Amino acid sequence: MAYLFFIGYLIVFAWLVTRTRFFTDSGLSRSQLSILFLLKILAGIFYGWMGRYYGNMAQMVDTWSYNQMGVVEYHLLGSNPHEYFTNILTSPYDNGFGNFFGSSDSYWNDLKGNVFVKLLSLFNIFSFGHYYVNVIFYSYITLFGPIAIFRVMKDIFPTTKLSLLLAAFFIPSFIYWTSGIHKEGLIFLGVSLIIYHLYFGWKEKKYTLTRWLGVLLGLFILFVLRNFLMLLVIPAVLAWLLACRWPRYGLAIFTGVYLFFGLSFFAARSIDKRLDFPKAVVNKQQAFLRQQGGVSTIPIKELEPTFNSFLKNTPQAITLSLFRPYPADVHHLLSLVASAEINLLLLLFLLFLLFRKKNGVISKNAVYLCIFLSFSILLAIGFSINNLGAIVRYRSIVIPLLIIPVIAKTDWPRIIKFFSVKNKTGQQKIAA
Repeated sequence: MAYLFFIGYLIVFAWLVTRTRFFTDSGLSRSQLSILFLLKILAGIFYGWMGRYYGNMAQMVDTWSYNQMGVVEYHLLGSNPHEYFTNILTSPYDNGFGNFFGSSDSYWNDLKGNVFVKLLSLFNIFSFGHYYVNVIFYSYITLFGPIAIFRVMKDIFPTTKLSLLLAAFFIPSFIYWTSGIHKEGLIFLGVSLIIYHLYFGWKEKKYTLTRWLGVLLGLFILFVLRNFLMLLVIPAVLAWLLACRWPRYGLAIFTGVYLFFGLSFFAARSIDKRLDFPKAVVNKQQAFLRQQGGVSTIPIKELEPTFNSFLKNTPQAITLSLFRPYPADVHHLLSLVASAEINLLLLLFLLFLLFRKKNGVISKNAVYLCIFLSFSILLAIGFSINNLGAIVRYRSIVIPLLIIPVIAKTDWPRIIKFFSVKNKTGQQKIAA
């Protein structure tokens, strides 16, 4: 019966993808949309398979736990609807709804898992709890994220459709972590909605109610699934709006806004002790340090909630989030792929530096938005996480935002010509 459910829903949603206006307006053909959707489903199935058979080794036991909790919530909907609709609004802790940035004994820390389980329970109304059928539903919803980013980048870099398509959908860690039943797919959707509606609101020279609702929806998704990301998005949104007002000074505006928020990060606690952001980051790091992560956990210098400590640990944070895992960190298939991928991406960045195009950008400020937002997220990851598996998963949502501009601004014909000339010269020397 599960196989029949899967095949039936697969046919229906493969058809629906080719009829969804948001997807078809991307400029991709129906066959391309179908292929992308099927690839997401395959990645989600592989994710589930890895979680079932290699979950402990690959740090992926959560996906099946979420599915099982979703089944429990689904049954609760039938047996006690009142409890189903109200339990997410109650806190089991003595501090009630306090401890907003807490890593334990916090309603807000639990909210991300509770909301995700509720979503799966709604899926289970139609799938009857079958994990791989839920993968189809999840793949359809989360496809809106990469399609939104693709549409933005295609408008910014109008002459590089194929390379944009590859960068937006086919980065291994991105398609893997955002297609499996976990929070990353929805988190990337939230980020994408914000960028999409900010960009096209500027392009249309008006921010309609629909545009602002799209931005608010994206912020809400981030708030319930990973609340610190919502805080990181706020300076990006403010800098974007100011840069739209004074577009010639975009880089200076983004730099100034982020410097202001960086200083506010340390100064806010002097206004209200509850706004002790450095302490919240330190607590998050301590929560990760207390976890037993096996071979994926690496020793790091511990943070203190002071400006000097954060400054001293910045190189470590950058190294962790941008360059790990090293080849020496490889212990299984996923870490091998992650290590190979990050080195390939660094090679692409080197090629970009050597063979960069000098024009072809519709909006530099949109690129600044992606870069500043991405690096703030990467710094947050590097300051708080010491588990390589978690680092790879968390950073997967920003890789397309960084790599798409790199690939689009690289002069690939010049690279091909350069290496062709080198190859011909080498052959002539051999022949001589």
